[in-house]
Amino acid sequence: MRRAGALARGPTRAPLPRPRLLPAVPLMTVALLTLPVGAGLLGTALPAFGVMPALGRVEPGLDAFRALGAWPGLPAAARLSVTTGLAATVLSLAVTMLIVASWSGTRVFAAIRRALAPLLSVPHAAAAFGLAFLIAPSGWAMRALSPWATGMERPPDWLIVQDPLGLALIAGLVAKEVPFLLLMSIAALGQTDERRARAVAAGLGYGREAAWFRTVFPRLYRLIRLPVYVVLAYSMTVVDVAVILGPNTPPSLSVQIVRWMSDPDLALRLQAAAGAVLQLGLVATALAVWRAGELAVAALGRGWARSGRRGPRGLGPRALSLSLATLSGGAVLAGLAVQALWSFAALWSFPQAFPDALTLRSWARHGPELADLLLTTAAIAGLSAAIALVLALGCLEAEERYGLRIGRGGLWLLYAPLIVPQVAFLPGLQAALLWSGAQSGLWAVTAAHLVFVFPYVFLSLGDPWRAWDRRLGMVAKSLGAGAEGVLWRVRLPMLLAPLLTAFAVGFAVSVGQYLPTLLVGGGRVATVTTEAVALAAGGDRRAIAVHALAQTAAALLPFALAVLLPRLVWRDRRGMRDD
Repeated sequence: MRRAGALARGPTRAPLPRPRLLPAVPLMTVALLTLPVGAGLLGTALPAFGVMPALGRVEPGLDAFRALGAWPGLPAAARLSVTTGLAATVLSLAVTMLIVASWSGTRVFAAIRRALAPLLSVPHAAAAFGLAFLIAPSGWAMRALSPWATGMERPPDWLIVQDPLGLALIAGLVAKEVPFLLLMSIAALGQTDERRARAVAAGLGYGREAAWFRTVFPRLYRLIRLPVYVVLAYSMTVVDVAVILGPNTPPSLSVQIVRWMSDPDLALRLQAAAGAVLQLGLVATALAVWRAGELAVAALGRGWARSGRRGPRGLGPRALSLSLATLSGGAVLAGLAVQALWSFAALWSFPQAFPDALTLRSWARHGPELADLLLTTAAIAGLSAAIALVLALGCLEAEERYGLRIGRGGLWLLYAPLIVPQVAFLPGLQAALLWSGAQSGLWAVTAAHLVFVFPYVFLSLGDPWRAWDRRLGMVAKSLGAGAEGVLWRVRLPMLLAPLLTAFAVGFAVSVGQYLPTLLVGGGRVATVTTEAVALAAGGDRRAIAVHALAQTAAALLPFALAVLLPRLVWRDRRGMRDD
């Protein structure tokens, strides 16, 4: 009877073949991460060693390195890159770990987590401008103090911004890197078994911070080692923040390389390529030194753990960590507030704490230009973030269906575009594009942005994707859904908030990209970021403030949508709103 019934219903359907595109997505992603970086490094190394057919140079040589060595500012520029990079990384990591050790699992830490999205969305250049507006001799901090503390009628002749030691540059980098490391630490804490480890240490009489550093920190650091390396490489080679806050006589090595690349004298391209190779060597050396430091700290930590000393107790560490967190986030937010004041300011002379009047004149003057810049910025950011999201979804779904797992080599590959200095491979990538006949334009810039956007999108989406309860998929399959049905009708709708957040992260990363837009665009693609940094040399605070605020708004809007849309879509399903 069962056989007859089955025949009466007709032949059973053969199982659908697995889609061929899905297994190819990881291979496409590997090509995305390796080919541009590899081609760029090759395109930089050849001119560095004298091979540049466009200039008639086909014989290898070391003339470019000799010219680089003859530049008087080389020792100071190289030293500045190394010292500011190492100092910013050490301070950022120390502040982040102290915050996590002191407040993890508390309501204060939950508030810090909620503040991360707006802080991360502020582009580096906008944060740097805000800090400059705060701490400059004619900045708002001095204006606020002058009437009752200093009595100054004119700005003091102090070199605070663009100081020769790069202290302002370090401060600007720390203010932006602490939120990034906090985000990476929060994502990794779930893999450290923090609560039980801390409870065991507390039962042995250790204080909160001492217990955390003895039991949790070694596990956590292993998980965030690569993000720390990213911070070190970025801090050593950043260009836009260094232009705004760093010294310029001489500048950092990366800034000088970009100047040589932009010079009309094409012969300086060879010298710039040699500088890029040197910059790559400096980053590799700094990473090796950092790794040696890790081993030394680990040995000291083992000795401290065996000593049995309980470490400091009381409210001191918690108060210090909260003060540092407030200072880091408050500097970014206060800088945005001062920029908002400058964008609407009429006459604002020193030492007045506030302008005489507010006006829309600056916004009206720059409005038409901003509209075009924002349209280009949104097009590039939207395209690169959307493509990155599709690739990340393909990789994660292939990981799920075919039992793939990302190993240590895969993680290094994922972080490669972020660890290899941009200034080391983007000039070569630009040369490779020109050699291949590709036009520098919107699509080329979007492709360049995609190289940097994808790692952030993948990292943002990876943990929520893997944490999804697979039992829900099993229930859906028991009701007749196939793999595609589970993906499109169950998993993606339930992960709407993480999907939108990952897109917002990619969008914000693209908005803040300065060097890829400048070099790959060949100066013919202008975004709100490139224009804001270009205004730094002019000193027009009103124009700078307008562009910096527009840049911040462009990066912040997708985060606001990522919070509001799930609540709107799932307003009748409280469990789906990710409250």
